[in-house]
Formats: sequence, structure tokens, C-alpha cells
Amino acid sequence: MGGLTSLATPIWLLGILVVLAILAGYVYNERRRSKRALKFANMSVLDSVAPPGPNRWRHVPIALLSIGMILLMVALSGPQAMRKVPRSKATVVLVVDVSLSMKATDVSPNRLDAAKEAAKKFVGELPQGMNLGIVSYAGTAQLLVSPTPDRSLATNAIDHLDLAQRTATGEGIYAAIQSIKNIRDVLGGKDNAPPARIILESDGKQTVPTDLDDPRGGFTAARKAKEEGIPISTISFGTPNGVVNIDGQSIPVPVDDASLKKIADLSGGQFFSASSLNDLNEAYGTLRDEIGWEMQKGDNSRIWVLWATGLLVLGAAGAVAFNRRLP
Repeated sequence: MGGLTSLATPIWLLGILVVLAILAGYVYNERRRSKRALKFANMSVLDSVAPPGPNRWRHVPIALLSIGMILLMVALSGPQAMRKVPRSKATVVLVVDVSLSMKATDVSPNRLDAAKEAAKKFVGELPQGMNLGIVSYAGTAQLLVSPTPDRSLATNAIDHLDLAQRTATGEGIYAAIQSIKNIRDVLGGKDNAPPARIILESDGKQTVPTDLDDPRGGFTAARKAKEEGIPISTISFGTPNGVVNIDGQSIPVPVDDASLKKIADLSGGQFFSASSLNDLNEAYGTLRDEIGWEMQKGDNSRIWVLWATGLLVLGAAGAVAFNRRLP
């Protein structure tokens, strides 16, 4: 009947005892009626006119009615169950790498275009009440959309992402952290604001600064996110065979899983590796389910009422069909 965890008003379960008492009375009357018929019947005549065996189907209606009544008592007792519901309050900042390595064509048509398609799908499927922000970064970071429930702004920003030189992963993370802190201040501070998450999608290779532990590096920014209680879920997008053509030169741009995994670990987030658009959609889908939905206890009586009603209707119909009367 679907994940029953508790009952709001279990006193109604006492009604099951009434149903069982009625059922016991039915059985008692049936046996009594059978004994009385045998006591006063002419056995020779009875054998010649009686059917070869008892009509057991005539008991089916009372069985259906009894089960239906029991299910109805459970429904009235207020069954509660855990169910997945949209999270109405949360802040998510999507950080997208737009460095030149993202034009590598190891993912069709190229890394950036595939990333745009998957990001827009992710944005469109998030619950509407959540605040969503967009940050892009190459050599510097830009807050394209401050966290807002308006999805059209995010979609438009993603459509207009352009490639630029260098990769400053730490700057992208710091920009996301600051945007979350700004909205937290509006909502009453860190302790009163809804949960927040950063999603960083990149091929992973930081070039500015070269040291990820630099004060403006990716690892330092990840530690700062951890201090602020903002986990970073990273998606490493690309393959080891990525190549870009810059000024007539083919430059290898293999995906850097290791650095993105460490950023996720340092911040308390999750790491995903995606080497195709399908992989990227799956990673975003997992994050959407985790970020956009939560488990809450709620009323689960409807399914019990439906089953009870169905069995009661069948029982009544069967009683008329087999016994020409209601039990």
C-alpha cells in the first residue's frame, strides 16, 4: 500500500475488532444454518435435489467486504508515509567553465555546447521555488545571474556563454560563495537561510594561479566553501583525448578528474565524471533529485481509501450476483 511508517489516529484501528466480530457472527450463523437444515431435512430427497458440492463462491462477497472495511479502518487511522516532495527553499549556484579548452570536440559537438544543453535541461527541471544563480569563469569569474527563482534569466545566461582564455577555478568558486552569502544576508544570515549548493562543471585544469593551494586557487576556495557550509558538487566533463586548435597548433586538453574530485572532497560535496552528453545529463539528473527534492512524512490514506472502496463495491456486487442479497 506504499511505505506506511506511522498512524496519525490509531484509535480507528479498534474498528477492525468490530469487523472481525461481524465476520465471526457470519461464520457462526452459517454453521448454525447448515446444522438446522440437516436436522430437519429429508436426506433422501436432499441428496436427489442438492448440487454435488457446496457453493463456496457465496462466501467471497463477505470476505471482500470484510477486507474492504479493514482497509477503510486503516485509512481512517491516518496512515503516514515518507514521500519525495519538491524542495521549495534552497539556493543553487551553477558554475560553468568557459575556458578555451571547453571548445574541444572530444564531446560532440564540443564540450561547451554540450555543457550548455545539459545545463539548460537541469535548470528547466529544478523545482520553481528554488533560487538559482549562474557563474561563468575563464581567467576571471562573472556572476551572470544572482540567485533567483526566475529560470528565464538562467537559461538566457547559459545561451550566451562565450569562450575566453585561461582557467581560474578558484575565482569561479569564490564568486559563487559570495553570491550565496549575499542572499543569505537578505534571508536572515547563515543560520536562518535555506541550504545552499554549488555545482561546478569543468574539464578541470586550473591555469590561474597554477597552484591550486594558492589563496585564490581552487583547493583554497573549496576549503572556504566548507567553512561556509556550502558543499561543491563537481562534474568533470571531457575525455583524456581532448584537443583544441589555437593559432594553428593542436594543444592536448585532457580532462583533469583528480583536481575536481579533490575540490568536491574538500568542500564536502560529490564528484561526477562525464565523458558524453548522456553522462552529463545523468550527473545533473542525480544532483537535481538530491537538491530539488526532499523526503517528508505526509498523509498516505488515499491509496487505502481507493483499495477499500474497490473491495467494498466488488463485495456488494458479488453478494447480489451470488446470493441475490447483501450479506
